Amino acid sequence: MPAGRFRLASYTPAATAIPVQQAQQQSAPTIASVVDRDISAAENQIIDVAEAMPPEKFNFSPEILNIPGSDYKGVRSFAVEVKHVAASNWFIWSPLAGEKLPEGLGKDGNGPENLKTKSEILRFLKDSFALGHRAAATLTVENMLQPAGNGKSTRLRLAEFGVAHAYNHYGQMVEYLRMNGIIPPASR
Repeated sequence: MPAGRFRLASYTPAATAIPVQQAQQQSAPTIASVVDRDISAAENQIIDVAEAMPPEKFNFSPEILNIPGSDYKGVRSFAVEVKHVAASNWFIWSPLAGEKLPEGLGKDGNGPENLKTKSEILRFLKDSFALGHRAAATLTVENMLQPAGNGKSTRLRLAEFGVAHAYNHYGQMVEYLRMNGIIPPASR
């Protein structure tokens, strides 16, 4: 063969071979992996919003705005919204993971009262989502429709309810950011 020529039939570029190998190595999704992906999506949104609120505004509540015609009396502050999501994650996902609730959680759903600073509250939130990932890892086709804990809800319903609940409060947290002139991370 003349210099500078090669036969294409015998050449397979490494760049095209790698994606084919990776696709062959990836396994089919499982119940656990699908739920885990849903938890990750909610986790990323909630944590981004929580991190976007400056520490000096973490205790903001729209009640202080005194908007004419509004009724924000007694609504949760931003900090308590974040703690509520985390506390609910613990209540919802701990039966799936078989883990004890943290001390001081209380029954009001607002999280431990001793957590005051943004960094303490964010740690509690991140730990609650780590629990969610551990809970998701326990789901199988065989057990997903079994009742969890002492309740009547199935394991799959509880796993996904944690995600739905987090997104419900995400919307509220976004509004609190906007009331403070902060564009939510997902809208930037």
